[in-house]
Amino acid sequence: EETNRDPSQSKLLWEQMGDVAKDLAAGTVGGAAQLVVGHPFDTIKVKLQSQPTPPPGQPPKFAGAMDAVKQTISAEGPRGLYKGMGAPLATVAAFNAVLFTVRGQMEALLRSEPGAALTVGQQVVAGAGAGVAVSFLACPTELIKCRLQAQSALATAAPAAAAAAAPAGGAAATVTATANAAAVKYGGPLDVARHVLRSEGGVRGLFKGLVPTMAREIPGNALMFGVYEATKQFIAGGQDTSELGRGSLILAGGVAGAAFWGSVYPTDVVKSKLQVDDFKNPKYSGSMDAFKKILAADGARGLYRGFGPAMARSVPANGACFLAYEVTRSLL
Repeated sequence: EETNRDPSQSKLLWEQMGDVAKDLAAGTVGGAAQLVVGHPFDTIKVKLQSQPTPPPGQPPKFAGAMDAVKQTISAEGPRGLYKGMGAPLATVAAFNAVLFTVRGQMEALLRSEPGAALTVGQQVVAGAGAGVAVSFLACPTELIKCRLQAQSALATAAPAAAAAAAPAGGAAATVTATANAAAVKYGGPLDVARHVLRSEGGVRGLFKGLVPTMAREIPGNALMFGVYEATKQFIAGGQDTSELGRGSLILAGGVAGAAFWGSVYPTDVVKSKLQVDDFKNPKYSGSMDAFKKILAADGARGLYRGFGPAMARSVPANGACFLAYEVTRSLL
């Protein structure tokens, strides 16, 4: 006795699987484009965010973004701007595949009928759902990346601060040497992961900063995808955006990326501070404690440290990401 299958159901299932595969592939290509274009800006952002508050009367390690670029290239060469790229590069496929696939599946759920265009509000909801999913991938990946990007700034700032606080003479040199030895140096992404798993509470240690990561990814992606759709519709003069050229897609992606960082930047600063905080002698007990201490030490400016490089990165990097995603998706 044969079991009859509804051909329409089988066709729908294959179409859904095809959509997932297309989103996976296009999201991966988009993420790779975003990473290559944006990582040097991100390195400078993290260096500015994570540099400690200098002792009284001492200047900060970096006077600003351009000074950070000059010091990084002088000390580490141009490769220093791409330090820490191994961790996000290794996971860029998973991160962007999840982001665009979850967003695509939520779009399918929100559509009134197959193929119908989504409203800006529906894109906001789809983006928020995607933000929840990617938070669990972004947190450990960015912890590893931030440790690698920040270690040169932290390693030199620690002995300088110790020397400034120490008595004159040989004691200062001793304290400086001790502080320098205490600064952890990582050989690469896997070395950071091994260190955290072994010495900072196992798997839980890799998810340090999850709360501010979610506070960044959920509203940030909701706004980003909403603004992306709104910008496309504005350029197209209606809901049908299928005929937009590549320049328009780059512009819409750039505006969307700027909206993301412009709306959630302080939570990113808190996340970076928590993720590079010393495990054995923590400066912060949690997200709110970090927020309060940053405000107390540096004022509101402290919550926007590195904002210039982040915004400079967001426009070209997200423009490249959305263009690569849309072009790849259309070719599949």
